[in-house]
Amino acid sequence: MPHDGRARTGVSAPGAWEVGTAGTGSPPTEPEPVTSDRALTFAGATLAAVYAPTAGDEELQLIETVGASPEYRLPDRLSVSGGSAATHAFRTDRPLWLNAAALASYPVGAPTPPRARSASLGALPLEREGNRLGCLVVVGASADGFDAGQQRFLERYADAVAGLLLAESGRPAQPSLLSRALRGLRVGTFVLVPDTGLIEADGTLLELVGTTSDDFDGKADTLLAHALPEDMPALMSVLEPSAQAPGRRELEFRVRCPTGEMRWLSLICRVLAHTDEQAEQVLGVVTATSVKSRSADDVSRIQWLTAVLDDAATVRDVGRVAVAALREPLGADRVALADVRDDRLVVTLLDPPEPDAWPQLWRAQWRSEWPDAPVSALPTLQLALRDGRMDLWPAGTALEPGLAGIGPGGLAVLPLPAKGRVAGVCLVGWDQPHEFIPEERSLLTATAALVGQALKRAHAYDAEQELATMLQRSLLPRRLPELPGGTAVARYLPARRGLQVGGDWYDVIALSEDRVALVIGDVQGHSAGAATIMGQMRTAVRAYAVEGHPPDVVVSHANRLLVGMETDLFATCCYVELDMEEGNTLVVRAGHLSPLLRHPDGRTEEVEVEGGPPLGVLAEAEFPMTAVALTPGTVLALVTDGLVEAADLPLDVGMERTRTALADADPADPARMADALLGDIGRREDDVALLLLRYDGMTTRPIRAGWVVWRLPDAVMHARRFTARTLRRWKVEDTADAVLLVVSELVTNALVHTQGSVRLDLMLRGDRVRVCVSDSSPRAPAKPVIVDWESTGGRGLLLVEAVSDSFGSVPVAGGKQVWSEVTVPRDEPAPADSRR
Repeated sequence: MPHDGRARTGVSAPGAWEVGTAGTGSPPTEPEPVTSDRALTFAGATLAAVYAPTAGDEELQLIETVGASPEYRLPDRLSVSGGSAATHAFRTDRPLWLNAAALASYPVGAPTPPRARSASLGALPLEREGNRLGCLVVVGASADGFDAGQQRFLERYADAVAGLLLAESGRPAQPSLLSRALRGLRVGTFVLVPDTGLIEADGTLLELVGTTSDDFDGKADTLLAHALPEDMPALMSVLEPSAQAPGRRELEFRVRCPTGEMRWLSLICRVLAHTDEQAEQVLGVVTATSVKSRSADDVSRIQWLTAVLDDAATVRDVGRVAVAALREPLGADRVALADVRDDRLVVTLLDPPEPDAWPQLWRAQWRSEWPDAPVSALPTLQLALRDGRMDLWPAGTALEPGLAGIGPGGLAVLPLPAKGRVAGVCLVGWDQPHEFIPEERSLLTATAALVGQALKRAHAYDAEQELATMLQRSLLPRRLPELPGGTAVARYLPARRGLQVGGDWYDVIALSEDRVALVIGDVQGHSAGAATIMGQMRTAVRAYAVEGHPPDVVVSHANRLLVGMETDLFATCCYVELDMEEGNTLVVRAGHLSPLLRHPDGRTEEVEVEGGPPLGVLAEAEFPMTAVALTPGTVLALVTDGLVEAADLPLDVGMERTRTALADADPADPARMADALLGDIGRREDDVALLLLRYDGMTTRPIRAGWVVWRLPDAVMHARRFTARTLRRWKVEDTADAVLLVVSELVTNALVHTQGSVRLDLMLRGDRVRVCVSDSSPRAPAKPVIVDWESTGGRGLLLVEAVSDSFGSVPVAGGKQVWSEVTVPRDEPAPADSRR
């Protein structure tokens, strides 16, 4: 079975030593000389030494060595003017690489007797920011010297040593210089005993794999469990001693860290044969790489393509991988990737993206971003898609106008097969005459098959994510209402796993002109089922709230509704009703997190709210209310647990972190404040909902007056007198005729058509008088369909609507409220005398 790694014997690949580009975490703090010896051994070195100049720069003094070479002795001091390899590299600022033959013929001035015929040597200057800091000398075990990959690694090693020397200049030399420099390169080492399955791994290797020393039990299986399953066969083929050749073996593989991150690692190892003193062992080093590098051979290129397409989730991702796999390796000038949708070609990616690089017909039919053409308009593509085979057109081939100019030097048409059908087509074009060699044909065929399968998966992924996004957007508020005396903002982030749709919800419900309800909740799980229950709960809470029920009744009704549903899911909820005029709030909590407050002086606190159980657990549960007073400038924050809790984030730590962010954020812009609270939360295990309200207080405070209407024969007369007295006290007598007519009709309707208590409320806000008549009947008043001269009633509501600027009815607890608003006429200033 093919695998996504590469293994070969006896070769030290350059890519394995390109380290330091993708490591995470911090290296171990304790010196590890054993680690240094192992890593240098795999770099082809038996001995490494650092020379630093003495005062006056007349000599180089040996300050530290790692390893040992019985065949080669390094002196303690070297004259800078001498002829040794180290001083030569120091003076010229250029590395010097000597194999055994070159080392034997080196000038006699090098004080390094005796010379060993099997040894090689490298001298690398240590230089940073124009400062000559010394020289790194490495002794190699091979008479052929260091290969290119080893040289690149040792040059990076020398650069790391120079960085430490520069940082510590002017101070006494610190111990373990070479070991610390090696750890900075993120090189991990191990010794595996196959007979026992035990492995000695240093701290760097554990960090690269994504584990800690506390979680590591010394077993090889524990480390191998972090590798991706598809890379396991390649790993075992390298680590099994029975499969080992005498030389070294190399492999690039992937691991999945506990955070979900996928990381590429490079492994080199070799086998130490069994002796009387020790069992058979496998020695190896592991380094981090930013991405798996491609080699020139087609097998490695296909392996690379398979691995990268495995991580390509969207159609655009697949297109970018296809371009990277074809354009540069084949020296192509253009690559186009198109989907086949209902016998039309929809181009999803063009490289280069500039319109001028593509045919005139495409530019003439350019849509918003990419062209869209019927397959029937391109016979060449139609034939290739019908047959499902690759077509290669050499330079000078006459093609239809829709393809002319894509590849004047040669054109490859690659149908992209996927599960018995053609998912799309890829066009590869050259400007200069191109000869299609057999190796390229094989590469194009293999690439088309892999890209076609990936494109099919990407289409399914895109459709799934689009469906999830549409579902989530349809269940959450499209926009929040504008509030008098406050500003509300909300944020929602789906979980970055699964369907990316969840059960968190929020809502802002304008109950009246001066009252608003804030709701946040979380249905158990993040799936389509959780999202469906979330939508039902949000609708139910909104319906109960606008009916005028108090907060505890709203939450109790929602609880009974969820208990009665055929679901095993439960939900948490926090409901806040706020009086925008006075700043008084009533809070009800059902298994949810308590609200957070940011006071005008910057202090933050978690409101102590007596809570009830989650919704859907107990039908007769009680949900007590907690009263909280807000002052203007206070910010109220409601959050779900996805923001403050995770596998590696305890709840109390998360709440404290959110409180700190709330205190540091600028309340002048609630939107930026919400973004600051979200921060960079990385890979989300759960969806996140956040609702903020900055309470500013109402600039125009209304004036109110109320009257209980008794059911007496002259009740309407008393209501009119109360209204007239109130309007005179408010000095808005100019509205008296219209307001008195409204009061007469609404009070009469309430007394005639309903039973129970009737109440009249008057309110003056700005330039409007509002009349509200409340009764105990839930039925809204109905205007007559036909009113003729013989009708004995039905004209009252028509008169009210005629004299009112606005008119309506809303449900309230225990009945309804019919209201009307009448504008207070403004006194127009007397016109100025225009005579001169």
